Amino acid sequence: MKIFIVAVLALFALVSAQEEQYTTKYDNIDVEEILKSDRLFNNYYKCLMDEGPCTPDGNELKRILPEALLTNCAKCSEAQRAGAIKVINHIIENRPEQWKALQAKYDPDNVYIEQLRAEAEQTGTTP
Repeated sequence: MKIFIVAVLALFALVSAQEEQYTTKYDNIDVEEILKSDRLFNNYYKCLMDEGPCTPDGNELKRILPEALLTNCAKCSEAQRAGAIKVINHIIENRPEQWKALQAKYDPDNVYIEQLRAEAEQTGTTP
């Protein structure tokens, strides 16, 4: 369940690290609004891809993303995990070129997406 963080945090782009868990102060972000808005989505995407400026939350996302991937999102809340699954599914289905670019940058060996798929299969969710 590692690569899903790329999408969720790209869209949430709002998680900051604490000692034992990432902050939950952004868990109520309207993910649907971000997914429906090309402008909002593309701003987060460009930030993650180093193609545009980042908001403070975008910078925080880029900072914690490698750790979140490495640890299989061990510090994520349940809301962050659920949002991540929603976002990654949306990107895979609706923005395949951007998905490929994110995956190439953050998971070039397909390690994290394979773990995500295995976990999704066990839990009945998809990517």
